[in-house]
Amino acid sequence: MTATTASSSSSKGASSDDGHERPLGIGFVGAGMVGQLAHIANFALIPVCRPVALAELRPRLGGQARDRFGIARLYPDHRALLTDPEVEAVVVVTRRPATGGVVLDALEAGRHVLSEKPMAHSLAQAARLVDAARRTGVRYAVGFMKRHDAGYQRFKALYDGFLASGELGRVVFLRGYCHGGAFACNAEGFVMTDEQRPDGLEVWPEAPDWLPPALVRDYAWFLNVFVHDVNILRHLVGRSPEVTFADFRHANGRVVGFDWGGFSGILDMAEIPFADWEEGIEVLFERGRLRLRFPPPLLRNVPARIELERTGEAGAVARPAVPWSWAFRRQAEAFVADVRGGREPAASGEDSLADMDLIETMWRKAIALGNTPAANRD
Repeated sequence: MTATTASSSSSKGASSDDGHERPLGIGFVGAGMVGQLAHIANFALIPVCRPVALAELRPRLGGQARDRFGIARLYPDHRALLTDPEVEAVVVVTRRPATGGVVLDALEAGRHVLSEKPMAHSLAQAARLVDAARRTGVRYAVGFMKRHDAGYQRFKALYDGFLASGELGRVVFLRGYCHGGAFACNAEGFVMTDEQRPDGLEVWPEAPDWLPPALVRDYAWFLNVFVHDVNILRHLVGRSPEVTFADFRHANGRVVGFDWGGFSGILDMAEIPFADWEEGIEVLFERGRLRLRFPPPLLRNVPARIELERTGEAGAVARPAVPWSWAFRRQAEAFVADVRGGREPAASGEDSLADMDLIETMWRKAIALGNTPAANRD
């Protein structure tokens, strides 16, 4: 089989022999638990796309996942998958240090890409990927599924509406938090084997080259866990903040201060084994409070929950209703629609460059203030 590129125009309005639009051919790189449950299972339910190929370095796992989800072809690695002419778009869910290289190969092969977050481990790496997407004219999305959560989208509409109307006054303070917990919710419906993950993928450095080597492991963990929260706060407000302080001295329990231009904010972060999941946003207005709490990531069909409290109405808390839905399913549907419609994804690689820049700024600030960890995280 020879390598064939699928241009962005080839998946737009393509028709089959009977005159109906041809389903978008999707290939998957990686078949771990998250790859299967959050991505393959959701794309398999979308009528206008078709899972046609899977690349997995562990052959038994790959074979079992292929059979479970009815995927036509299994490849030993992503390079072999990219020679498949039916693969028009690729979903990348692999080891984080390997993500950048796999995504770059897919973009340069002319495939549309949705990759798990973080898109890379430095702003410079991320810029390489965005440049490749621009050159090849394909859609490139990053897996910030919270942006597609129906509860968050309603929350964002309420926030924007209150700013426009002035009904609750100005924003006084913004808090984001992520304390971790049980993200998998006893998930079922996937297969696993006892195979060791073999070598065979190019890995990129796990931190920018200016970061002291002793901080690399801690930085990579921080980026992987908390880039979701950086992305969602930046999207909510519509811009990046000034970083006023960053305290990363302790291995678990981080705090970053922001100036959003007109109001202050904070992001506090930890990773605690709660039985539930603790992550959300709180906006304080002069005359009210708007709260959002995210569900555990793998909890199916439960959107983020909203609470609205107005000052002067003691005990009156409104909880706007949001239809049952799952952020990962909505993300998959949005990616397929963006590719087929030739639209820029809402959580695009280009947009996420600002996340990478902001996280590097946090770490520079922590270093400048002497607020870095004394030792790597265990």
